[in-house]
Amino acid sequence: MTESATWTRVDDGRFQVDLLTADYRRHAFTRHSHATFAIGVVVCGVEQFRYRGELHRAGVGSLAILEPGEPHDGQAAGPAGWAYRVFYPPADMLFDSGTGPAHFADAIVHDPRSVHLVRSAHEELTAGADPLAGHSKLTWALAAVVRRHGSHAGDPSVLSPRDAAAVRKVAQVRDRLMADLRCAPGLRELAAGVELSPFHMLRVFRDVTGFPPHTWLVLERVCRARQLLAAGVAPAQVASGVGFADQAHLTRWFKRVTGVTPAAFRNAVQDPVRTPA
Repeated sequence: MTESATWTRVDDGRFQVDLLTADYRRHAFTRHSHATFAIGVVVCGVEQFRYRGELHRAGVGSLAILEPGEPHDGQAAGPAGWAYRVFYPPADMLFDSGTGPAHFADAIVHDPRSVHLVRSAHEELTAGADPLAGHSKLTWALAAVVRRHGSHAGDPSVLSPRDAAAVRKVAQVRDRLMADLRCAPGLRELAAGVELSPFHMLRVFRDVTGFPPHTWLVLERVCRARQLLAAGVAPAQVASGVGFADQAHLTRWFKRVTGVTPAAFRNAVQDPVRTPA
């Protein structure tokens, strides 16, 4: 029951896109979210994940589309595990398709045409033999996904006064946590800083972000760790630099979120494939 996971980063001169090629049996992703979209095709087995309050199952030939900031997990739906190929394109890259901002109501769609385009682009880019062809295929694939399955999103800035106040308070808490990832303030200190009770602050923070503050902070530490690893910093230095107790602590959380170890990620993204001008 072997598992494998390979992280690849490609660069077309404007956007950097991460790609995951994985075959999992026992691995389970912890509940997390991405700063980017996650668009993947299952090529073997079945994956199940909780997303927007529902349990979804993605089998062979299905296309999963997860939006930025949406909490989810992921694990095998049976003993056979699952294998998949996933793109993590930034939102601007999807919007660059010419269709404008999009919202995807369905986490899983069954569309052989889109599945073929996404899988073909992923295989081309991970092979690395012809970056121009790979990026061209990716552009076509993303445009097709947005056109065939996206709808224009409402303006997220239109909030009730109460909602707007909650978002501002959560933003203040997030800024306080981000000020020093290595040393988190206490719960009462965070709550007092936004003039809320600890319980109220926890509830508002979870309602806005999908996570309690301590989980959100760990996920931010993983996000910052990715940036440092991509810059070439050694995992041991990264662990202490972002607030993990030690390298083993970093490795456990990093793999639970990304599916690969910090060392594997660092080695994979040190020299992203760049399309010739």
